[in-house]
Amino acid sequence: MLIEKYNLDWVNQFNDIKSQLEAVLNGLECSIEHVGSTSVPNLDSKPIIDIDIVYQTKADFEKIKQGLEKIGYYHNGNQGLEGREVFKRSGQLSNEVLDRIKHHLYVCPMDSKALERHLLSRNHLRKNERARIKYQQMKHELAEQSNQDRKKYQELKELLVNDFIDSMIEMEKNGGKI
Repeated sequence: MLIEKYNLDWVNQFNDIKSQLEAVLNGLECSIEHVGSTSVPNLDSKPIIDIDIVYQTKADFEKIKQGLEKIGYYHNGNQGLEGREVFKRSGQLSNEVLDRIKHHLYVCPMDSKALERHLLSRNHLRKNERARIKYQQMKHELAEQSNQDRKKYQELKELLVNDFIDSMIEMEKNGGKI
């Protein structure tokens, strides 16, 4: 199944990855955020941990990039989304935690629209049960429509869910009111 029932271990998996990242980024001005559906309690999700490393200056980005390369990541560009740089495992260095836990790693400047979208939607879903239930239902329906195909699911999600996410973000910006 593409979408799995909420798993309390997702928080532990995030913390395991975070500790590996913190060890190499020690002393750098950045924060590490658990974002995406696995960061929302009781929300069914694809079992992939989404992580945003947040930095302030371009110099910070370069230092973060160097640190990540030291533990086996490579910079894969922004993949068409400004303000969100993608890092992937290179396969050149092994790390028991980073290689075992499926995750997506992004590095974003503090003023990034992509980061804002991640944080506002996460925060809204964490405190709004109705939105969480509706979003979860949409995810299950899309998984069914896509015949559990990850790529097709992602395409459908882009087409059919972005308006819902935009409305959540707007509500979050306006203190829960549209």
